[in-house]
Amino acid sequence: MREGSLSVDKKGDPERIAADHGDLRIITIPRYCKGCGICVTFCPKSVLEIQSFKVHVARIRDCIQCMQCELRCPDFAIEVHGTGKKGSGEK
Repeated sequence: MREGSLSVDKKGDPERIAADHGDLRIITIPRYCKGCGICVTFCPKSVLEIQSFKVHVARIRDCIQCMQCELRCPDFAIEVHGTGKKGSGEK
Protein backbone atom coordinates (compact mmCIF):
# COMPACT_ATOMS: atom_id res chain seq x y z
CA MET A 1 0.00 0.00 0.00
CA ARG A 2 1.33 3.43 -0.93
CA GLU A 3 1.43 6.22 1.58
CA GLY A 4 0.27 9.43 -0.07
CA SER A 5 1.37 10.14 -3.60
CA LEU A 6 4.64 11.08 -5.26
CA SER A 7 4.84 13.33 -8.29
CA VAL A 8 7.00 15.84 -10.05
CA ASP A 9 6.12 19.25 -8.63
CA LYS A 10 3.99 21.13 -11.15
CA LYS A 11 5.31 24.56 -10.17
CA GLY A 12 8.37 25.16 -12.26
CA ASP A 13 11.35 22.93 -11.59
CA PRO A 14 10.82 19.39 -12.92
CA GLU A 15 13.51 18.17 -10.53
CA ARG A 16 11.34 18.89 -7.48
CA ILE A 17 9.65 15.74 -6.20
CA ALA A 18 6.44 16.22 -4.24
CA ALA A 19 4.95 13.80 -1.73
CA ASP A 20 1.34 14.60 -0.84
CA HIS A 21 -1.05 13.47 1.89
CA GLY A 22 -4.17 15.54 2.52
CA ASP A 23 -3.15 19.18 3.01
CA LEU A 24 0.48 18.21 3.60
CA ARG A 25 3.09 18.42 0.83
CA ILE A 26 6.78 17.66 1.29
CA ILE A 27 8.96 18.67 -1.64
CA THR A 28 12.47 17.31 -2.06
CA ILE A 29 15.00 18.67 -4.52
CA PRO A 30 17.45 15.85 -5.28
CA ARG A 31 19.97 18.01 -7.12
CA TYR A 32 20.44 20.10 -3.96
CA CYS A 33 20.68 17.09 -1.61
CA LYS A 34 24.15 15.81 -0.78
CA GLY A 35 22.83 12.90 1.28
CA CYS A 36 24.25 14.07 4.60
CA GLY A 37 21.30 12.64 6.55
CA ILE A 38 20.82 15.59 8.90
CA CYS A 39 17.12 15.75 8.01
CA VAL A 40 16.72 12.02 8.72
CA THR A 41 18.46 12.37 12.09
CA PHE A 42 16.33 15.31 13.27
CA CYS A 43 12.96 13.95 12.11
CA PRO A 44 11.20 12.73 15.28
CA LYS A 45 8.83 10.48 13.31
CA SER A 46 11.26 8.85 10.83
CA VAL A 47 9.40 10.27 7.85
CA LEU A 48 12.54 10.56 5.73
CA GLU A 49 15.13 8.08 4.50
CA ILE A 50 18.31 8.32 2.46
CA GLN A 51 18.14 6.19 -0.70
CA SER A 52 20.90 6.25 -3.31
CA PHE A 53 22.55 9.15 -1.44
CA LYS A 54 19.43 11.37 -1.69
CA VAL A 55 16.59 12.19 0.71
CA HIS A 56 13.34 10.33 0.13
CA VAL A 57 9.92 10.78 1.80
CA ALA A 58 9.19 7.29 3.13
CA ARG A 59 6.30 7.77 5.58
CA ILE A 60 4.46 11.03 4.90
CA ARG A 61 1.46 9.96 6.98
CA ASP A 62 3.64 10.04 10.09
CA CYS A 63 4.73 13.67 9.52
CA ILE A 64 3.75 16.05 12.34
CA GLN A 65 4.92 19.14 10.42
CA CYS A 66 7.50 20.08 13.04
CA MET A 67 9.63 21.52 10.19
CA GLN A 68 12.90 20.17 11.62
CA CYS A 69 13.89 18.65 8.27
CA GLU A 70 13.43 21.93 6.41
CA LEU A 71 15.04 24.01 9.13
CA ARG A 72 18.09 21.75 9.56
CA CYS A 73 18.83 20.99 5.89
CA PRO A 74 22.02 22.93 5.05
CA ASP A 75 21.30 22.71 1.31
CA PHE A 76 17.64 23.83 1.23
CA ALA A 77 16.69 20.49 -0.37
CA ILE A 78 13.41 20.05 1.57
CA GLU A 79 10.25 22.15 1.74
CA VAL A 80 7.27 21.37 3.96
CA HIS A 81 3.93 22.89 3.06
CA GLY A 82 0.69 22.33 4.91
CA THR A 83 -1.83 23.69 7.32
CA GLY A 84 0.59 23.53 10.24
CA LYS A 85 -2.13 22.00 12.45
CA LYS A 86 -0.27 18.81 13.38
CA GLY A 87 3.00 20.23 14.74
CA SER A 88 4.60 23.45 15.81
CA GLY A 89 5.80 24.51 12.35
CA GLU A 90 3.45 26.52 10.18
CA LYS A 91 3.72 27.51 6.57
